[in-house]
Amino acid sequence: MFTAFERLVAMRYLRARRQEGFISVIAAFSLLGIALGVATLIIVMSVMNGFRHELLGRILGLNGHLSVRALSGSLTDFDPLVVKIKGVDHVVSATPAVDGQVLATGPAQATGALVRGIRAEDLRNRTLVADNIKRGSLADFVDDDDVAAIGTGMARELRLKIGDLITVVAPQGTATIVGTVPRNKSYRVVALFEVGMSLYDTNYLFIPLPAAQLFFRMKDAVSDIEVMVDDPDRVDRIAAQIKQRIGSGYWLVDWQQQNSNFFSAIQVERNVMFLILTLIIVVAAFNIISGQIMLVRSKGRDIAILRTMGATRGMIMRIFLLSGASIGIVGTVAGFLLGLAFADNIETIRQWLQTLTRTRIFPSEVYFLATLPAIVDPGEVALVVALALALTFLATIYPAWRAARLDPVEALRYE
Repeated sequence: MFTAFERLVAMRYLRARRQEGFISVIAAFSLLGIALGVATLIIVMSVMNGFRHELLGRILGLNGHLSVRALSGSLTDFDPLVVKIKGVDHVVSATPAVDGQVLATGPAQATGALVRGIRAEDLRNRTLVADNIKRGSLADFVDDDDVAAIGTGMARELRLKIGDLITVVAPQGTATIVGTVPRNKSYRVVALFEVGMSLYDTNYLFIPLPAAQLFFRMKDAVSDIEVMVDDPDRVDRIAAQIKQRIGSGYWLVDWQQQNSNFFSAIQVERNVMFLILTLIIVVAAFNIISGQIMLVRSKGRDIAILRTMGATRGMIMRIFLLSGASIGIVGTVAGFLLGLAFADNIETIRQWLQTLTRTRIFPSEVYFLATLPAIVDPGEVALVVALALALTFLATIYPAWRAARLDPVEALRYE
């Protein structure tokens, strides 16, 4: 597309002489702006992808992909229902559970907590918890004992350790002749888990299913059945099959319905961040336009001489197209490499900055995650690179067209 002569002239124009130094400064800042814009877009979109993936994995890993509940009251005769649900294609597991809000107290502190009653075998099969036990063992979590597994955040807040008793107080008391008496029960802590999400590590408390049924007065009943499927993105289709299998009288809620506001907010934030950060590339593209227009004005005599020596308007236009596009290409490649390198090492960089500044960057209490994740999406990276190249190419068209339209007679009249 470009001849050797056109490439030679374009590269010479990029190396401005002393009297044209300001033009080279504009070109350098344009290149830097494009590189930073591309790198920032790749880094931010990768972090947002990682943030969504980690949150989704932890939320679904602890709460399940689908919840089967009774239309009114609790689920009775739930074991046959579990067998029916497990018989549906693509269902990985079905776990009966009892959930309830309580006040959890330790030796010197108290906090609100969510008690989840679950069978010992089902808890050991819940890999997000079982693979992240920091103290104690789930081997001591048995169905016929008053034991509990709590998060490390709750243990720190309530100053509890393995073997201590945690007391839970139900919001509904027991009516007696002297009034309503608070209903409470103590459980021995046998395991501390840390799933890496502050919301769960500080608020969740697991106890055996029989103990939860007794405490919440749900004899032979459960709150819901948590269903895990092999593909969370197809949960709506699997839910339809489950509903057809178990019949009417049940209410099915999938993870998208339970967390719709949360994940919708993340998606909106991703889109807004993409649009805002794209403006960095747009500003750099405007710098290319201004720099190239100034270059055309300063090279008027050179253009006129080239035209009188036989250069066509197409050659002049391609020379300035190549000159401006080179800035965009180099800047895009530099931003691409910088963005990938930063995204691959973002947690190391975060730890280094925390040590350097002696401050907490992205605290888990606010952002829910103990580490800063980043997942590079090749499709998004390709979109960012293509967008940067398209904007920079469009930015060179008008200056190149102005250079091609330059009249040699007018350019040399006052020389």
